[in-house]
Amino acid sequence: MPPVDLDLSSDVVTLTAALVDIASVSGDEKPLADAVERALTRLPHLTTRRTGNTLVARTNLGRQERVVLAGHLDTVPHADNFPSKFSADGTVLHGVGSGDMKAGVAIQLKLAHDVTEPGRDLTYVFYECEEIQAERNGLYKLSRSDPDQLAGDFAILLEGSNADIEGGCQGTLRAEITVKGARAHTARSWMGRNAIHAAGEILDILRAWEPRQPVVDGIQYHEGLNAVAVTGGVAGNVVPDECVVTVNYRFAPDKSAAEAEACIRELFGAWPVKVVDLAPGARPGLTAPVAASFREAVGGEARAKLGWTDVARFSELGIPAVNYGPGDPAIAHTPGEFVEVARIRHCEQRLRAWLR
Repeated sequence: MPPVDLDLSSDVVTLTAALVDIASVSGDEKPLADAVERALTRLPHLTTRRTGNTLVARTNLGRQERVVLAGHLDTVPHADNFPSKFSADGTVLHGVGSGDMKAGVAIQLKLAHDVTEPGRDLTYVFYECEEIQAERNGLYKLSRSDPDQLAGDFAILLEGSNADIEGGCQGTLRAEITVKGARAHTARSWMGRNAIHAAGEILDILRAWEPRQPVVDGIQYHEGLNAVAVTGGVAGNVVPDECVVTVNYRFAPDKSAAEAEACIRELFGAWPVKVVDLAPGARPGLTAPVAASFREAVGGEARAKLGWTDVARFSELGIPAVNYGPGDPAIAHTPGEFVEVARIRHCEQRLRAWLR
C-alpha cells in the first residue's frame, strides 16, 4: 500500500479511524510504524528512535518526573471488520483493533502533538507484536536490549479499561500435570491402570480449591485456578498409560512468580508438574505520589486488572504502572469489536489536563 500520512492535528476520533484503516496484524506493523514515525519526526519537541517496528519518542525538558505512555500497534487478524465504520448515530466506531488498542494509540499521538510543554517529561512508546509470542513483543525486547528508553517514574498502558483505572495485573502460570498408569487391552482392563481415570484426583483438587481474594495496595484481586486441557488415550481398545491435565493459575500480584510456582507444585505434589508458561503480575502502582496525582485527576474508582498486560514489563523495571484506555476488554478480538466515541474523548481530555 502507498505511504499514509497521519494528520495529528485532526480530532482524536478521526485519528482513531485513520489508524484502524491502516492494517497492522501482528508481524505486519511496518506500514503503520512508518506512518507513526513520519508523524512523530515532524514534532520538534520530541526525540524519536525506532527499533524494528517499535518507536520511542521523548521530551527532554529537564522536568523532575517522567511519565511513560505506551501502546501496541498490532491487532489480531481481521474478521470481516476492516476498514473502520461508524454507527449510524456516530457514537460508536467499529473495526479491528478499534478498542484494542488503536483508540489508545490515537490518544498517545494526539497528546504527543498537542502537549508541547508538559508538567512532567513524557515518553511515548509505540510497540509491535503484543498479540503474539512474548519473545516478539516490542516492549519486552526493548526492556531487555535498552531499558533506559523506558525509564520513568510512572507508566500508563493505554489498553482498554472502559475509561477506568485498572491497577497492575494478575500473574499467569500454565502447568502440565502428568498422571502415569499402565497399558492393557480393554478386554482385560484389570491388568492395567487407567491414567485418565486416575486424573480424576486432580480434578477433585481443582473443584475443592478456594480462590484467594487479597487486597493489594487497596485494590481487591480474585485468583483463579482451572483445568484448561486434558489429553490422553492410545487407541480405542487400549487402557491409557498417561494422562496430562493442563492447568492455568491466575495469581494476585502480592505473590511472586516463584511463589506461584511453589504453590502449584505443592498443591499437585503427588504428580510430576511441568511449568510451561509463567509471567509475574504487577502491583497496582498507585501509591507513588505521581500515581496518586494521576488517580485524583482521572477520578472514579480504581479496580484490579483481572488478566495479564504489559504493565508487568514496567513493574519488572521498578516502574509503577496502570492500565487506562477507552476500549472495552470484553469485546477485544471479536468480529464486532468497537469503541465508544465518548470514551475516547473522555480519556484524551483527562490525560491532557493531567499532563499539562
